[in-house]
Amino acid sequence: MSSAAARRMRKDESFLGRLGGTLARRKKAREVTDLQEEGKNAINSPLSPALTDIHPEDTLLEENEERRMIDPVSKEDPKFKELVKVLIDWINEVLAEERIIVKQLDEDLFDGQVLQKLLEKLGHCKLNVAEVTQSEVGQRQKLQTVLEAVQELLRPHGRPLPWTVDLIHGKNLVSILQLLLSLATHFRAPIRLPEHVSVQVVVVRKREGLLHSSHITEELTTSTEMMAGRFERDAFDTLFDHAPDKLNLVKKSLITFVNKHLNKLNLEVTELETQFADGVYLVLLMGLLDGYFVPLHLFHLTPESFQQKTHNVSLAFELMLEGGLAKPKARPEDVVSLDLKSTLRVLYSLFTKYKNME
Repeated sequence: MSSAAARRMRKDESFLGRLGGTLARRKKAREVTDLQEEGKNAINSPLSPALTDIHPEDTLLEENEERRMIDPVSKEDPKFKELVKVLIDWINEVLAEERIIVKQLDEDLFDGQVLQKLLEKLGHCKLNVAEVTQSEVGQRQKLQTVLEAVQELLRPHGRPLPWTVDLIHGKNLVSILQLLLSLATHFRAPIRLPEHVSVQVVVVRKREGLLHSSHITEELTTSTEMMAGRFERDAFDTLFDHAPDKLNLVKKSLITFVNKHLNKLNLEVTELETQFADGVYLVLLMGLLDGYFVPLHLFHLTPESFQQKTHNVSLAFELMLEGGLAKPKARPEDVVSLDLKSTLRVLYSLFTKYKNME
């Protein structure tokens, strides 16, 4: 090989080496840039890979808007599924005469129609709302009326309720469940709720054009006793759970006791939970036991609404307190809602004080 050819080969090798080095540096620079971009995307990523099951519509938010949804993993929890099923079955049983069948809580309750019927049936009342409305404005107006009636019923005493028109109409399942649980608790629904149910909720917010997500835990139920508003078990809990035969003896004793006094007015009781539910017999019984006449204008002799019945039972409770009895553990609404255990508690307190009365 001539010296000229050798010089050309070394020159070519030098050129290729420089070219290779340049390409390598550019490749490395691109890799660094790509890695930085991946890191940036990871930091600003709206949702983690574990949340890919969330519907795309749930990430279409306006600036500073927030959306909450139950983590898909929580939805598969057996306790959560049981809670949803129990509530659906309860609603369908209550509304059986209305020929209403609920299959999905969020899809069937968001417009206020079913909630209206449920509240009217449970509260024995009639809400002043349009029966059927298809427009979103009409749905929201109906829902507003229903939720105002619920707030009046529950009387949270200044505490904010965990649901709003926007949340319910937006098909927020956690809010819908919280609303139903409050109604079931208030009306002493004859259902057994799974204990200690909680869900992970994904909170998605949009700030400065970017989506940010976080997790919070929402408690849906605690223990059955706390859901029922009681923290201490008593003898009647034990009778109902473990000694139904003795429970029947207690009922017979109480029926004998109340009839001994109500017979003076030619009245007779055979069913404790139903015949004391409107409060009339309870008011009359208090007058007979303490020896006074209760003026008829103080109570409803033929009550028709839930509110009138509740008024009667509340009056009887006031008379009990004036007569020196302890405050009843039950609420007036419990007795009106045909809760046998609550009715027995009230009557037994009377029996204990007046059983030796001639």
